[in-house]
Amino acid sequence: MKIALMDSGIGLLAAAAAVRRLRPDADLVLSSDPATMPWGPRTPQDVTGLALAVARAAAAHRPDALIVACNTASVHALPALRAELEPTLPVIGTVPAIKPAAAGGGPVAIWATPVTTGSPYQRGLIRDFAGSVDVTEVPCPGLADAVQNADMAAIDRTVAAAAALTPPDVRAVVLGCTHYELVAERIRAAVQQPGRPPVALYGSAGAVAAQALRRIGAAPAPAAEPATSLTVLLSGHDAQLPEAALTYAEGLLLSAVSPAR
Repeated sequence: MKIALMDSGIGLLAAAAAVRRLRPDADLVLSSDPATMPWGPRTPQDVTGLALAVARAAAAHRPDALIVACNTASVHALPALRAELEPTLPVIGTVPAIKPAAAGGGPVAIWATPVTTGSPYQRGLIRDFAGSVDVTEVPCPGLADAVQNADMAAIDRTVAAAAALTPPDVRAVVLGCTHYELVAERIRAAVQQPGRPPVALYGSAGAVAAQALRRIGAAPAPAAEPATSLTVLLSGHDAQLPEAALTYAEGLLLSAVSPAR
């Protein structure tokens, strides 16, 4: 079994680690193009072109499924990716986990990039899945870039700024950018108020990993013999995991597998 994941940068680590936990025996292909980050401010046409290039590089390794581990690419490029690659290669997009977060009754905060915050796409998800739950959209300028560069001072600064915009009574925070899942515990610590129930965080990594397995008819097998193949593609070229990736638990988990030769 081979699962490919694509993103602009290392935001794909969270979903890749989720796949690794569900199916340790799956070979992984990680395809990204960090030189073109961030994708959020780009036009939909530009995002689609960049996403297609990253996806084609992954598809050349003949995976069984492709996870689009990027909210921006899922919003703008998913139809084009599916039109080109399916049905030969199942394509699984990423959607912010607003529905399960709202199921707890709220209030809910959605942390997302400034471009996504207030967008018709996100407002539509809130309308469709949040019902009467009180939802606050929180822009997080600079957080994805700080995570990408493993700049801990910048991460702390941008997380603190977003936490200051988050109502103190929230019961759940939706992580609306895949990069944010890599610093989930820092976010939890920043929004947790003394004396209040623990704040629940909702990312998408586990859901998209499980959906990828369902699309190819594979069941979770967390006790399976670990795979020995990890292919890393940066701008379509063979590479190693970026040094910044090894700052995060998810990157260390993946680095335990020998790179493909």
